[in-house]
Amino acid sequence: MSERIESFGPFDPLAQPVSTLGVAIMKSFRISKLLAAAGAALAISAAGLHLPAFAQTDAAGTQTTVERGVTVKVTPKTLSGAVWEFAVVLDTHAEDLKDDLQKTAVLVVDGREIQPIAWQGPGAGGHHREGLLTFAAPAGAAGLVEVRIRREGEAAPRVFRWNTATLK
Repeated sequence: MSERIESFGPFDPLAQPVSTLGVAIMKSFRISKLLAAAGAALAISAAGLHLPAFAQTDAAGTQTTVERGVTVKVTPKTLSGAVWEFAVVLDTHAEDLKDDLQKTAVLVVDGREIQPIAWQGPGAGGHHREGLLTFAAPAGAAGLVEVRIRREGEAAPRVFRWNTATLK
């Protein structure tokens, strides 16, 4: 008996007819690769290596991270003129949000760090905070733009990254 297995493209050698035993071997091989990758991720975590939490982007340019029960969303609002503004939302049901974003956030433009000049929103406390984080505009043209937010108890900063060419 012959069975076709799932193809991964027109040049996939696995797209050829194989026996049922061959199918089982190939599926087992793919599962073992998946388990090896999961094991490597666990080993990195166990070794205490912490990588930044990179955000997921929606169609409006809002980027979201969820870590330790806290959701952080950042949306670029104004990236021209004398000041750049980013809308920031923090949400949780797990802890009090005591972040001082003027001290824990930084704008990184083409490798240069810029500290915020203002946070317009509620102060520390509560389970939902929303406001506007303002930075002095960088000198010169910008390519890559990052907002990094460090949170107490998290080993690495949350990273929100955009290419200014795609935001216009």
